[in-house]
Amino acid sequence: MSEHFADRLMAAIKEKGSRICVGIDPVVERLPCTIGDEGDRIGQVRAFCTGILRAVADHCAVAKPNSAFFEALGPQGMGLLHDVIGEAKRLGLLVILDAKRNDIGSTAEAYAKAIFGGGGAVPDAVTVNPYLGSDGVQPFIEAAEACGGGIFVLVKTSNPSSAQLQDLKVDGKPVYHHVAELVDDWGSAHVGESGWSSVGAVVGATWPEQLVELREAMPRTPFLVPGYGAQGGGAGDVLAAFDEEGLGAVVNSSRGIIYAIDREPHADRFAPDEWERAAAAAAEEMRDTINEAIDGR
Repeated sequence: MSEHFADRLMAAIKEKGSRICVGIDPVVERLPCTIGDEGDRIGQVRAFCTGILRAVADHCAVAKPNSAFFEALGPQGMGLLHDVIGEAKRLGLLVILDAKRNDIGSTAEAYAKAIFGGGGAVPDAVTVNPYLGSDGVQPFIEAAEACGGGIFVLVKTSNPSSAQLQDLKVDGKPVYHHVAELVDDWGSAHVGESGWSSVGAVVGATWPEQLVELREAMPRTPFLVPGYGAQGGGAGDVLAAFDEEGLGAVVNSSRGIIYAIDREPHADRFAPDEWERAAAAAAEEMRDTINEAIDGR
């Protein structure tokens, strides 16, 4: 990686005609029954992740493997995570590692080094928890910048209980707004030629009113928008994330795409062994739905 992360992200959105990010969250118990040798768990997960990536690569701009599901597989799982990142990049996708890392001092530096310079395949960006303040964020910004990468800071997450902390009022404003102001400040020195910063924000599709507010507070910050589909967010809920050109954000769906074979209408359209075709159809449908909503606003 060398070119500015946000510039590469916006270029990928334009090139693919897609604002879609596909989350790669392999749950062993949900793998297709027709996949691989039941005694080879790592092999099954590898085949699943590779199959999904190849199926959706034409329809999305970004892949987002979630580190937790690979860590749960033990040491081999971590090796597999690097292989999945490498495969996604080979297919021309940008990669956001969903790891939600957070610490301070030398520990934060070590986490950042492990992600952006620890060997193996290097993601284009990583998600970061800002709870410890700038001490827990700056090491990731610096490590990412050194290799043309970026970060996405958790600002307003899609889960219902996020309100327990993120909506608390401090000096008349919710905590998430204070975090947004920090993110805007952290990213001010890292704006690329596209006008967007390499310091992004995670803002859930399940909070459309807050999404409007947060786009106003962070006008140059790329958004990673989870919560679409399975968590209840729809195309109309994410429109505020995008600028007049339809740039500035990617919308993530994980379960709704990678396990599309288990839900309507794809369960009726495809046989159980056609899970790759079902995932491709779900990704294409999501891409077109969001594009149509943006074009029609």
